[in-house]
Amino acid sequence: MKKEGMVKLISAEGFEFVIDKKAAMVSQTIRNMFTSPGGFSEAEHGEVTFPEISTIILEKICQYFYWSLQYASGRETEFHIEPELTLELMMAANFLHT
Repeated sequence: MKKEGMVKLISAEGFEFVIDKKAAMVSQTIRNMFTSPGGFSEAEHGEVTFPEISTIILEKICQYFYWSLQYASGRETEFHIEPELTLELMMAANFLHT
């Protein structure tokens, strides 16, 4: 999947989210995979698989990436998190350095 400006994030269940690379770069972990010298295969293929992150959590993370870009550009809106997702989201956010 090498579409310029887009990256594919793959959940533990194999669901694929194709998002803007700029949005994915909100995550320090993903940014390191795509920009570090040493040629991570993720950078070569434009995709990252997260075997420990479920589809519902990865979807919320993708939503957060886009929200974060909007917030950084001055558009202050609320980002709603369902209480039942809080623990898993915190663990994923810690891994992703988001």
